[in-house]
Amino acid sequence: MQQETVVKGFTEITPLRERAILVGLDLPENSRSMHSTLAELERLADTAGADTVDKVIQKLKAPVAATYIGTGKAQEIASLASMYKLDLVIFDDELSPSQQSNLEKIMGKNVKVIDRTALILDIFALHATSKEGALQVRLAQNQYLYPRLRGMWAHLASNRMGGGVGSRFGEGESQLEVDRRIVRKRIESIKAELKHLEGIRRLQRLNRYDSDVFKIALAGYTNSGKSSLLNTLTDAGVLSYDQLFATLDSTTRKYILPEGRETTLTDTVGFIQKLPTTLIEAFKSTLDEILGSDLILHVIDSSSEELMQQIHTDEETLQQIKAQNIPQIMVFNKVDLLNEEQRLALGKRYPDSVMISAKTKEGIDDLVKRLVMASAALDTYMEVVIPYDKGHICSQIHQSCKITQEWHDEKGTHFMMHVPARLVSKFENYRK
Repeated sequence: MQQETVVKGFTEITPLRERAILVGLDLPENSRSMHSTLAELERLADTAGADTVDKVIQKLKAPVAATYIGTGKAQEIASLASMYKLDLVIFDDELSPSQQSNLEKIMGKNVKVIDRTALILDIFALHATSKEGALQVRLAQNQYLYPRLRGMWAHLASNRMGGGVGSRFGEGESQLEVDRRIVRKRIESIKAELKHLEGIRRLQRLNRYDSDVFKIALAGYTNSGKSSLLNTLTDAGVLSYDQLFATLDSTTRKYILPEGRETTLTDTVGFIQKLPTTLIEAFKSTLDEILGSDLILHVIDSSSEELMQQIHTDEETLQQIKAQNIPQIMVFNKVDLLNEEQRLALGKRYPDSVMISAKTKEGIDDLVKRLVMASAALDTYMEVVIPYDKGHICSQIHQSCKITQEWHDEKGTHFMMHVPARLVSKFENYRK
């Protein structure tokens, strides 16, 4: 929907925000309160452009196969949707195709029924800016759509006028098969295009790996301040907003440590609880930036009421992408929003962490010191003499090693230095 706003003689078309009701299923195995998970769902809805009018929580021992929440509760929600004149009913968990189809019939044709996965996909579609990001979103959307085609066509067939039951079914099946072929071809086409782009990204990554530069990945829950931290450290100019999933495309910037060592910092897509498997698979090449790093800065929003749950989700996701064994530094961001008691409690619980504010730059010096220590942790101390006709090796030493002393004599350039483990073999022949 759209509305017209007249501003100084110009007519500006702005989309009307939709109105939604949120639905959560409280199961015995839930480790998180439904009130907190629906609060996050409300933020997701707000990011996508919908205002939450009401929230409904259904407590069951297990989901109902046909309607997820039970027919009675679904009809109750349909009445609320009619009373509030709502556009959307958003479920906190992923619905099966048949559940979604059954719920749409109960809610009526004027109310859209979507689940958490569809909502996140919608936000990703809004925020994808690069070609690769847009393709990754389209791939995930089509993978989500494919198993739902049957339910969509059954719903259309039930509303079609004329013809007998058998003929309507045949029409739907015929069109269903056509649409399935279209979606399958679309998925194959997107995968092929992504494979080409992933090859380019892989080559760029290999070039960075071959340069022997220390690689740092920023990872963590969405809206924890990763982009803000990247901007603070490198003046990257990356757009950062107080929104979930404001950043989808990974951004890499060069960062020189105080002692002169060159590193790279890479911002990556944020994590979230119940992150759909299709999205993890679609964004695999982006998440590979984390796998290829030497160090992960695990950035956490210290002011979040869901701090512990978000840390748990981050750790689960890192394990899911097999990055749990890469060295990490826990970075508690937004400490400017904490009082002294909260800071002390957090520091006591996580004594090896670093507390910062990317906004005020508090604690940034402490973080940089930790980066220096981490980059030097696996270094080997070496004394070498580089002949004058090997100037390119001297350049590599200046770029990648921590030099403690340097002097020249008739033999060449002498270095006393700390060398990253992966570079030791390159300088072995010049050791004194």
